[in-house]
Amino acid sequence: MIASTESPRTDPAAEPNRRVVTHELSSEIRVAVNRLSRRLRAEKADTDLTDGQTTVLGVLSVRGPLTLSELAEIERVTPPSMNRTVGALVDAGYIERETSPDDRRKVFLHLSPTGTELVRETRRRRDEWLYQRLADLSPAERRTLADAATILRALSQS
Repeated sequence: MIASTESPRTDPAAEPNRRVVTHELSSEIRVAVNRLSRRLRAEKADTDLTDGQTTVLGVLSVRGPLTLSELAEIERVTPPSMNRTVGALVDAGYIERETSPDDRRKVFLHLSPTGTELVRETRRRRDEWLYQRLADLSPAERRTLADAATILRALSQS
């Protein structure tokens, strides 16, 4: 008798079962990640800001000064849409515009001191909310989540 060299992953008979498990798992992960994300987004220092506005502040915090076009590209929105978002954040005092010393036509957007503090406080609130929930888990559950975080990070970068 010759042993099969096919692994269970490539076995055509196993394929329908693998698809069902994968579809169920993908649905469960999608729902859980979306619910957790929505819950974390609720923990922000200025509840009048939209999620998009809060995201723009976070991007500027991480990446530093950017042009409106760069921000629009990063967030995958049109420049007119980003202009409205940025305008609201400028009006609220969270973002400042600065003309490039090299090219007066180019304007960079950066966080104001108030915007920097808002981002810091929002991150603190989100971290505290999550920390409290993680503290209630067993060490084994926290280890599982640490492994899952590594996997989810890799998935998000694919």
